[in-house]
Amino acid sequence: MFKLVAAILFSVVLVPGAASAQAKSGKGGGYEQLNLFGEAFERIRQDAVEPVAEGKLIRAAIAGMLSGLDARSAYISEGEFQASQTAVNDDGSTLGLVLTIGNGQLQVISPQDGSPAARAGIRPGDVIFTIDKEPAYDMTLSEAEQRLRGPIGSETQLTLRHGIEKPIDLTLKHEAYKLQTVIAHVEAGNIGYLRIAGFDRGTQAALAAAMQDLRQKIGGKLIGLILDLRNNPGGAFDTAVAVADAFIDKGDIVVVKGRKPTSVKRISATQGDLADGLPLVALVNGGTAREAELVAGALQDDRRAVLLGTQTFGESSIESVIPLPGNGAIRLTTARFMTPTGRQIQGKGLQPDLAVMPLKLERMVQGDRRREADLRGALKNTDPIAPSGNPAAGPSVSTIATLTVSEAPSVATSDIGSAGDEQLSQAVDVLHGLALVSGRAIQ
Repeated sequence: MFKLVAAILFSVVLVPGAASAQAKSGKGGGYEQLNLFGEAFERIRQDAVEPVAEGKLIRAAIAGMLSGLDARSAYISEGEFQASQTAVNDDGSTLGLVLTIGNGQLQVISPQDGSPAARAGIRPGDVIFTIDKEPAYDMTLSEAEQRLRGPIGSETQLTLRHGIEKPIDLTLKHEAYKLQTVIAHVEAGNIGYLRIAGFDRGTQAALAAAMQDLRQKIGGKLIGLILDLRNNPGGAFDTAVAVADAFIDKGDIVVVKGRKPTSVKRISATQGDLADGLPLVALVNGGTAREAELVAGALQDDRRAVLLGTQTFGESSIESVIPLPGNGAIRLTTARFMTPTGRQIQGKGLQPDLAVMPLKLERMVQGDRRREADLRGALKNTDPIAPSGNPAAGPSVSTIATLTVSEAPSVATSDIGSAGDEQLSQAVDVLHGLALVSGRAIQ
């Protein structure tokens, strides 16, 4: 591949007339720009103070092209690509961190439940400055993810910052770890609580089993469900669609849009509701990202659930990993998804119907919380700001009440479900209120 690219570049440099002829269609056209690229390539190759291999220059050029597109597109070196292909297909060699990158900063989307990162108190929005004392500001996302891997028992040192606090040093130990994506228990004696921490191949079956277990424990006294999507950084796209489908009986779940106008794809729900029409409250926050936003957006547009919490992260890109035989691969953003009514998630996130901020956390200025829209190269959203919920279905729940408890936008994973979890407490109150309105008995 490098020989082919180099041949093209050298043909442009050595036979400029051919390139100029092709570029006459317009100044700054593709061939003219390729000629500029070829001139720079040749100048670096001949005059750089240290000799540079042609292959290294080409790889750097590809990496530069991709890094200039958006926060997630990147070049994956051959070694990194092979490592990703041979890695164990679970979280055993990671610390449980889901990351994004932009403006030269490595940012935590969310730590995974029960992971070493979550137990260390790492929160959504934390900025990582160093990994094992190596500056992270110039790392690609693939490089950072690779550096965070390690054999079980090894340690990784991080320097990071929570919000506007001073940077802190943490040492995390790699251990045998598998994300439990679904956890269920009973709240207030008659409300089912379903925590969905991510989406993998086992999530759909685990959700069905958890729902069956709740029905056996509560029986006919069940008055509603809380679906907790906070600090859920996403996962498998098809699994997230299946989770949304489990609670939506009809209509669309998500709209996927690529570059071409003809590439729009609508994914519809299948008949059946796992909750049999019970009221739902979905908890969301700044760590609710990507496929978790797909689920939240579908439930909100369908008016199947009340969204309660804080604004979600705002990332709906879909990446394709395209191998370059013998030379690694490229990760390229090829599509993004929207809610069924066409609301854009990218760069905006979802606004909850009921805004409830976490009570326990220290005050933090909302503007200091970084989201997808703040990242360098973030995919732009030119749509006008739409109200939450289905615009065609009348006023959203957010016109009824707004509950503001604090100014802190994120919550540590360890605080989710704790005695001081104000968002969970408010969700219980909402379901009790809905039970009174609908005539369901409160036990």
